[in-house]
Amino acid sequence: MTLILFGAPGAGKGTQSASLIEAYHIPAIATGDMLRAQRRAGSALGEQVKSYMDRGELVPDALMIDIIRERLEQPDAKRGFILDGFPRTVGQAQALDSMLDQLGRRVDAVIYLRVSRQVLIDRLAHRYSCRTCDAVYTFTPQQASRLPRCTVDGGELYQRPDDRTEIVAHRIDVFLKHTAPLIDYYTAQHKLENIDGQMSVDEVRTDITRRLSALRKGAGSR
Repeated sequence: MTLILFGAPGAGKGTQSASLIEAYHIPAIATGDMLRAQRRAGSALGEQVKSYMDRGELVPDALMIDIIRERLEQPDAKRGFILDGFPRTVGQAQALDSMLDQLGRRVDAVIYLRVSRQVLIDRLAHRYSCRTCDAVYTFTPQQASRLPRCTVDGGELYQRPDDRTEIVAHRIDVFLKHTAPLIDYYTAQHKLENIDGQMSVDEVRTDITRRLSALRKGAGSR
């Protein structure tokens, strides 16, 4: 199965992606993680990526498409994959459709996690990440004054530059301007699954599972 997880920064894509990996045994391709890895590498490409991410801007389509194409050609993506954070523009979506068509594949479903602007701002302003493995945590301001270590690998926790309050609102506005048109794009293809991302994590997971099960049964009956 080929899936896209779609939603504004802070909508919960990473959390739901982990459940989908376990359910369908396909890799999650999180473009945010890929971009941060490029940035840490300190290469020329990494420096380009860093300049956009630190301002809360979208990485240009041509750069993103090159990164994604390389990843989709790896063996573990042959049976399917979950895209988290890509596409972010209609131009990227069209390029993705073209790439998949060349591979004899297609997007099966687009899961849109719908969350209000204020909830997104609140979530991101309290989000912290591990410097070494990128695991994500949420802390209240009181908890953040004495951050623990990462429970995965003991790494130092920090707040990413693009999660700081002054950047968060801008990131969401960028999403609304450039990425929200994808709702219409995938609705027209009858692939959009509109999910209330403000439900609990378990409720969101259950709704996604129910809808994907219905899609698979429908495909099997044709």
